[in-house]
Amino acid sequence: MAERSEVPPYARLLAGAVRDGVCPGAVWAVGDRSGTRSAGAVGVLDPTRPEEPVRPDTLYDVASLTKILTVWAVTGTLVDAGKLDPSAPLGSYWPAAAGRPVGAVSARHLLTHTAGMPLRANLRFLYGSDPQDVRDGVLAEPLRHPPGAAVAYTDRAALVLGWLAEHLTGRPLAALARERVWEPLAMRATRWGPLPPEAAARCAPTEYDEETGRHLKGTVHDFSARLLGGACGIAGVFTTAGDTGRFLRGVLSPPPGTFSAAWTAASLRVGTGALDPPRGLLWHPAPGTSPGDDVWAHFGFTGTAMWVSPARSRWAVLLTNRLYTTRDPGPLARVREAFRAHAFA
Repeated sequence: MAERSEVPPYARLLAGAVRDGVCPGAVWAVGDRSGTRSAGAVGVLDPTRPEEPVRPDTLYDVASLTKILTVWAVTGTLVDAGKLDPSAPLGSYWPAAAGRPVGAVSARHLLTHTAGMPLRANLRFLYGSDPQDVRDGVLAEPLRHPPGAAVAYTDRAALVLGWLAEHLTGRPLAALARERVWEPLAMRATRWGPLPPEAAARCAPTEYDEETGRHLKGTVHDFSARLLGGACGIAGVFTTAGDTGRFLRGVLSPPPGTFSAAWTAASLRVGTGALDPPRGLLWHPAPGTSPGDDVWAHFGFTGTAMWVSPARSRWAVLLTNRLYTTRDPGPLARVREAFRAHAFA
């Protein structure tokens, strides 16, 4: 009689989350510098089609993970190449920022969420629907506090960093991410939305959209990203657990042609001094851990998460579409913490 293999704790945990209605389905991967050590998928792609399971190659709208997969990584290539001084005020080299409140802010302030930018994120109701008006409006907003005085998370930080990268290179952020990050890391499934029909067919749907009368599927959930054409520093990326794992392996051991190990080291340590909460460069210590535990995280509103730990040589990714079910982040947050505890035990 064949010996029965043990079910990974991740599979049991996430099967329970699906059973309890936390999310329709989930895909996970856990690994180290050498590769993936555990991976799998549970649940269904769409509750209205229970015959269609989630698969390892299911595409997810990863929401704010876009900030790491694009802006953080691209910024690292610019710093490595000497094209960006993270400590210099934006107004000293970027004409669009000069003479405006944001001109006193540095890229480091943006990366650590200490720039003092407004927290409001619904760009359409503030600046209209023209992308140039949105850009002008964001850059002209008064700061809430002097740069470096406090930590306050805002989507605008990544939005401005994306525009800054475009200014410094003369290339759109979408192309920069693809050429400088995704292609060197062999992230072949990763792309910006809206997805073409064949890719949208294997994409996990998110929230019900009143305008179209159906759940969003292959169209980014974040309205500000949609307003700006589907690709910006805030959101817009669709990817798989496998590709996210390839990215996280790159964070631990960057291959030539991407961001450097020095950029990773600078990013995965506290850059906010005694301010609370502590922050690295767009990364933050995982909830339930301290900076000394060296587990760094980033989460997405749609129900996505990734973690990395250089000291433990370990990474983990969890992709769900919990937004299909609820906007309440609490149930998934508890599942996420249990998942992280297993992955970095």
